[in-house]
Amino acid sequence: MADRDLTPDKPAGLTRGDQLGLSLLTGVTVANAYYIHPIIADIARTFDVSSAEIGLVPAFNQIALALGIFLLLPLGDRISNRTLSLVLAACQTVTLVVMAMAQSFWLFVAASTVLGFVTIVPYLLPAYASKRVPPESLGKVTSLLTAGIITSILVARVGAGLIAHETDWRVVYWIAAAMMAAVTCAIPFMMEGRAKGTGPKPQQGYFALVGSTIALLREYPNIALSGVIQALNFGIFLVIWLGLAFHLTSPQMGYGTDVVGYLAAVALVSIIATPRLGKWADKVGPYRARLRFGAIQLVGVILYWPTGSSLWLLLIPLILTNIVGPSVDVAGRMTFLSLAPEIRTRLMTGYIILMFVGAGVASWAAPVAYDLGGWAGIAALCAVMSLGIVVLSWLALKRQEA
Repeated sequence: MADRDLTPDKPAGLTRGDQLGLSLLTGVTVANAYYIHPIIADIARTFDVSSAEIGLVPAFNQIALALGIFLLLPLGDRISNRTLSLVLAACQTVTLVVMAMAQSFWLFVAASTVLGFVTIVPYLLPAYASKRVPPESLGKVTSLLTAGIITSILVARVGAGLIAHETDWRVVYWIAAAMMAAVTCAIPFMMEGRAKGTGPKPQQGYFALVGSTIALLREYPNIALSGVIQALNFGIFLVIWLGLAFHLTSPQMGYGTDVVGYLAAVALVSIIATPRLGKWADKVGPYRARLRFGAIQLVGVILYWPTGSSLWLLLIPLILTNIVGPSVDVAGRMTFLSLAPEIRTRLMTGYIILMFVGAGVASWAAPVAYDLGGWAGIAALCAVMSLGIVVLSWLALKRQEA
C-alpha cells in the first residue's frame, strides 16, 4: 500500500483487501499470548517446574502487556503507527525465537514477559483504521478486526495443542516466530506512513497523556468498576483453559494436548452468540444486560466441579460460559463508548490495563489453585470470581440508577 496524504476531513480509505490484511495482522500478533494454554503442562515437564512456577509465564506475560499498553500505546499519537508496529512486531519475532530455543526456565519466562510488553500492535490498529474509513464504515471494519482476534485465539489454542501432540511444544513457537517474521516484512506494504504536516498535534506531553488515563478512571468510577469486572471475567477464561490443560493431561484423565486443543473449538459459539447478545444489550442497556450475563455465567461456572470427571459433560459449562463471557466484555465497553469522543481512547486504555492486570493475577492463581486442590480448586476459584462479577455488576447498576 503506497503512502497517501491523510487529512482529518478526507480519510485515505481502506480497500477490502486492506481490511482483511489488517485483520490478519491483528490475529497473528495477538495469538502469541494464547499458544501456551493447551501446552503449559508440557512446558512445565520440560523445565521440571511445578504448576505454580509455570504459572509465572502467562502471569508475567499478561501483566507486562498491561504495562506495555500503559507506556507504549500513547506513542501511537506521536509516532507513525506503521513505524511503531514494524518495530514492535520485530521485537515479538525475536522474543518468540528466544522462547523456542530457551534451555533455561527463567530465560523462557523473561522472553515471554518481554513478548507481552511489546504486543501492542493489536491495540494500535483500531485507531489506525478509524482514521482511514468513513464514519458509516467504522463499525464494519472494527468488527472485522475483532473477528480476527477471536479467530486467532481459537486457531492458536487448537493448533498449539495438535502441533505439540504430534511433534514438540518448541515447534509451536518456531512456527509462531516464522509467522511474525512474515508479518514484520509485510507491514511496510500493509500500512501507510504518516504524511508530514497532517493530523492534529497532541495537546499533552507524553507523561501528561499517560497520567491522564489514571485521572479519568478516578473521575469516572463506574468505568473503573467496568474494568475490574472485565478483569474477573477475562480471569475466569484464563483460569478455565489453563486448568483444563493440567486437568485433562493428568494421569487421572489421561488425555493429550491435542484433546485440549480440540476442546478449544467450543469458542465458536461465542463468535455466533456475541453479536446477537450485543444487540439485546442495546435494547435493555449495558448495566442491566451485564448483570444478567454475569448471573448466567455463574450458573455455568458452578457446573464445572460436578462435570469435571467427564470430557463430554464438561462441554455443558464450557458452552454456557463461552456464550455469555464475551458479552460481559461487550456490555462493559458499552458503558463508556457513548461518552465524549476525546476521552474514549484513554478510558479504553484504562479498561484494558485493568483487564490484563487481572489476567496476570488469574494466570498465576490458576496453577496454584490446581496445585492445592486439583480440578476442584480451579472450579472453586472460578466460582469466587464469577460471584464477584455478579455482585459488582449489581452495584454498578444501582450506582447508575441512583
